[in-house]
Amino acid sequence: MVGGRAPSTGARGIAVSVGSSVLFGLIYFLTPLLHPMSGEAVWAIRAVITLPFVTVVLLTTRSWRLVSTIAARVRRRPVLAFGLVASAALLSLQLWMFSWAPLNGRAMQVALGYFLLPLVLVIVGRLLYKDRMAWWQWLAAGIAGLGVVYEITRIGGVSWETLVVALGYPIYFVLRRALGTGHLGGMWWDFVIMTPLAIAVLVWSFADGVWLGENPALWWWAPGISLLAALALLLYLMASRLLSMSLFGLLSYVEPAMLVVASLLIGERIASDEWFTYLAIWAAVLVLVIGGAVQLRRLRSR
Repeated sequence: MVGGRAPSTGARGIAVSVGSSVLFGLIYFLTPLLHPMSGEAVWAIRAVITLPFVTVVLLTTRSWRLVSTIAARVRRRPVLAFGLVASAALLSLQLWMFSWAPLNGRAMQVALGYFLLPLVLVIVGRLLYKDRMAWWQWLAAGIAGLGVVYEITRIGGVSWETLVVALGYPIYFVLRRALGTGHLGGMWWDFVIMTPLAIAVLVWSFADGVWLGENPALWWWAPGISLLAALALLLYLMASRLLSMSLFGLLSYVEPAMLVVASLLIGERIASDEWFTYLAIWAAVLVLVIGGAVQLRRLRSR
């Protein structure tokens, strides 16, 4: 059992987490195809596409009660609405950052934030939820920690983009657990709250038709990539519920590895003095992959 969860749940959570990371890497690579759209417009179309996607998933899985239960709780305790707005704002910030960075040459800074994120989640899991970790998980965290400490020492600090990712997501996940909205119904409310602003941004962004004139492929690339993003986010939030906070955090190292590969493919480069950081992170990912594969094999043999 991992962090109090049944073995089958942990195995499913690991598979969902890895699938999410691979999809996020693919989206990062494809995002430059949305040029000349702004990061705000990319965020907006993803928000608008994701809401009906999540609605269909809730209806087809007969899980609409997750939405109605939150609505009933808000009616009983209206103060809960402030928590829902805060949750939506935190998620909106992360989705905007993910959209903005690869369009503005800041993909590596955001990728470093995703490298830091698992370490922060491990700390949160240990301090707040008393999560247990296997020896190979501690080893992976230690190796990754060395790389992160080296990077912080090398540049004398971290960029604001890195901090937004590394600190914003843990606050978001902790808030969702505290509110009791750490499920698909909570995600639906996040997007309901952000969608009116997203629609306004889209109307303002596409009103003059300039972007579509420069890149007619936006007609299919924008909604197509947005659907992939919706699926990736759905899997990511599912993993956050299926796994302990610490294991979820450690498996999150797969995503920044994918983001770095995507960043390199779209033209960004790793400087010679940055290699130690990334090699340490990839070594940690390798430990996680091997440890996770062994764990999955043992769970299936029971």
